[in-house]
This record gives sequence, C-alpha cells and structure tokens, in this order.
Amino acid sequence: MTDAAQDARYLELFSQWLRRLGEDAAAVGQALASVAADDAATRSLVAGVNYIFKSLDLIPDGVDDLGFMDDAFVVRVASALAAAARPEIKLGVVERLANDAGAVREFLGADYPRLEAYVVGLRKGAARGRTVEEITSDAAVRTTFLTEVRDWSAAYQAPSFTRDPKTLAKLRAFLSAKLG
Repeated sequence: MTDAAQDARYLELFSQWLRRLGEDAAAVGQALASVAADDAATRSLVAGVNYIFKSLDLIPDGVDDLGFMDDAFVVRVASALAAAARPEIKLGVVERLANDAGAVREFLGADYPRLEAYVVGLRKGAARGRTVEEITSDAAVRTTFLTEVRDWSAAYQAPSFTRDPKTLAKLRAFLSAKLG
C-alpha cells in the first residue's frame, strides 16, 4: 500500500473513530456494568474510559480533534489489554475495539509500546477525584462513574477532523510529546 493510500485509510478510519467515540465509551460502560470481576481486564477498561474524563479537563482549546483522537486510541489500547488479560472475554465492543488497536499499532509503529505502557499506567491514575481502584472496588463510585460515562456519551459531539495528511503528522507529534 502506498503512503498516500495508507494515509487515506487512516484519515477515514480515525474520522470514524472520532465520530463513534461517545458510542464506544457508552458501550464499554454498559459492558462494565455487566462485569463483576475486579481484575486486570476490568481495570484496563475502566482506566481507558476514565481517561476520557481526565482528557476533558486537559484538552486545550483548538486541539479537540487531536485530544479526542488520543482518547479513541487509549480506549482501543485499553480494550486490547483487557482482551489479552482475559482472552475468554466475550464482550462484543471490547473485541471490536481490541481489534481496532491493530491499526493504532500500525499507525504509531515504534511509539506503540510507549502508548501501551502509558495506558497500563492509567490503571494507577485518577480523574475527577476517583481512582481506577475506587471505581472497580466501590459499587457507589462505579455507579456514579457509569452514569457520568452514559451522560457524557449522550452529549458528545465529535469535533471536526481535517482529512489531510498533515493531520496525521500533527497527531503523531501530539502523541509523541504526550508520551514523553
């Protein structure tokens, strides 16, 4: 595949992911509502969705498309980690998002392991005053979290995403800088 064809594929794919971010977060939230286990798979999924709230508080004006694209990548990598931690997981949205992580791996190349390590680190993180541990172990915190996910997902409006190869270069630079 030529670079131009590959870029066109990523631009189309990432645009779809950006449009579906709210639906994907809501679907992962629904899947989490039906999972009682507090294991690596559950913590990965919670960390991936909780990251959206952390990101909302940090996205500076003017880079919404890159910031939300970052969220779409994180949710997919978190789903891939969950599927790897519990291969028997049969939650359709998790499987789909985990499969999408292959495109993230292709796109980022050598930077993918850094993103994966970042996502693993999110299991120890917090957003809006709640840790992943609290969400997975406290039923009341989990219920509040899942309600916020549902509400945010219903209100989410995808920002514009310029389908230009320069957007891909900006996205790579944004992620590289974020991953340090």
